[in-house]
Amino acid sequence: MILYGAPNPAPNPRRVRIFLAEKGIDLPETPVDLMKREHKSPEHRARNSLGQVPTLVLDDGAAISETVAICRYLDELHPDPPMFGATPVERALTDMWIRRIEFVVMNPVGMFWRHAHPRTAALIKQHKDFGESNRENYAGGLSWLDRELAERPFVGGEAYGMADICALTTVDFADWIGLPLPEKFSNVKAWHERVSARPSATA
Repeated sequence: MILYGAPNPAPNPRRVRIFLAEKGIDLPETPVDLMKREHKSPEHRARNSLGQVPTLVLDDGAAISETVAICRYLDELHPDPPMFGATPVERALTDMWIRRIEFVVMNPVGMFWRHAHPRTAALIKQHKDFGESNRENYAGGLSWLDRELAERPFVGGEAYGMADICALTTVDFADWIGLPLPEKFSNVKAWHERVSARPSATA
């Protein structure tokens, strides 16, 4: 297998690296230079038609993209520790929390990045007012997450899992692009300290 990715602060390749570290899987990452637009090259588009990373190419040539799909595949091969849950209901709840994190927390971060950040101004036609409006949307997502984390130590429950990886990479990327985590969200802050202290967070 060959894993194509990119270094920090790119959040999606980092998701997979954290997952691999939690699992203890030794799968080196083959870097794709985003600044040189290598992810949009014909060679990489042959692996991933959307021109994105990460992409996992299997030994038979099949290519899997999208972080959760890659991690699910690897979880099937290496089931311990279970990062998507150990029972049908745990796996269903993990899927639910991943989707909620992506829609409620990650989506406004992505829209701010695309439409309000100077680094993306040369790549797309930006709508600055819309981009800036996502500051408030992100704060709303964090407020929701703060209430949820008042009841449990991790996003999906009592155990660290894939939903936490999705949330951690989102919050850290948000900080990097100018959306810091406000002190008032004390439950999210405490959760962030817990998950950031894990050795996998530096992967």
